[in-house]
Amino acid sequence: MNAIQFEVLGFAVRLAKPEYLLGLGAMVLVLALALIGMLRRQKRLQTVILPATLSCAVPGAAPLRRGVKDLCTGLSLGLFALALAQPQCGTHKELAKRYGIDLVVALDASSSMLARDIKPSRLERAKLELSSLLDRLRGDRVGIVVFAGDAFTQCPLTSDYAAAKMFLRAIESTSMPVQGTNIARALEESKGLLVDAERGAKARAIVLLTDGEDTAGSDVSEQLEGLKALGIKVITVGIGSLTGEPIPELDEHGTAVGWKKDSAGKTVMSRLDEAGLQSIADQTTGRYIHSVSGSVGVQEVWEELDRLDKAEFESRLTVKYDERFQHLALPGLLLLLLGAAIRPGREERRA
Repeated sequence: MNAIQFEVLGFAVRLAKPEYLLGLGAMVLVLALALIGMLRRQKRLQTVILPATLSCAVPGAAPLRRGVKDLCTGLSLGLFALALAQPQCGTHKELAKRYGIDLVVALDASSSMLARDIKPSRLERAKLELSSLLDRLRGDRVGIVVFAGDAFTQCPLTSDYAAAKMFLRAIESTSMPVQGTNIARALEESKGLLVDAERGAKARAIVLLTDGEDTAGSDVSEQLEGLKALGIKVITVGIGSLTGEPIPELDEHGTAVGWKKDSAGKTVMSRLDEAGLQSIADQTTGRYIHSVSGSVGVQEVWEELDRLDKAEFESRLTVKYDERFQHLALPGLLLLLLGAAIRPGREERRA
């Protein structure tokens, strides 16, 4: 439920969590039950004792003590409900600073990523795990580069992780205009995204997720030299098995109808190139992570990113509301204790 704002005697008041106002119903219920109980007790006494002599015959049956007890309990519940609604009155300004790194995720979306040695497929598992990685980021800016035979920016650097997830979910192998795997182009596109960033962070990194089979035969050494000179680390994540896995051929509904064949009619096997990915990580003082047990190593990627120096992206003045819940919670607690301390008289308990 959205916050509620209104004015009281010219002062702006805001309830950050108005859904807790439903707790006022508990106060009304307690007071109503207390009133009904008091009237029933009085009625029972009046059936055996004349009303004119009631206070003299049974002095402890006067409703005042029990009424005060029930009133204190009911009002305390109402004050607690108002306190939980998080009332705010007055504002002040704070200097908010945002710290983080600039991160580009380069995701291989070539046809070899459709292999199913990692369920449901290499590509789908990578997308699921990257989504969980985005959930861990705090203040960092992240961009997404998609590549196969060529590379392009799927999502520019942003701290809007919900938007990044939306772009991530939209990645499909069938949408890649050029098939193959060109790792050099992926690194080039990722580097450009980091270099051209406005107010770039002190620490910058690329997370490269691929099976490592560079079918384009590209020379990545030039790109690695440029990344090393800029201090950009490359964390490589190898997806797939070393023994190899056939690449499924999919129909328009995404159902596997066969296996990809080469020109000689043999089934194409996609194998993880660990040596190439380890070399890329080593040359940029990064880290190579091999996906195992159906995971692409998000925990290890997060730990590696967390070691990087966080830099201040921006500072801005933000308006903060002053919390006033304590002015309601404390009286509510005192009333609750007061109500608990009141004990009915002996005659009243018998009634």
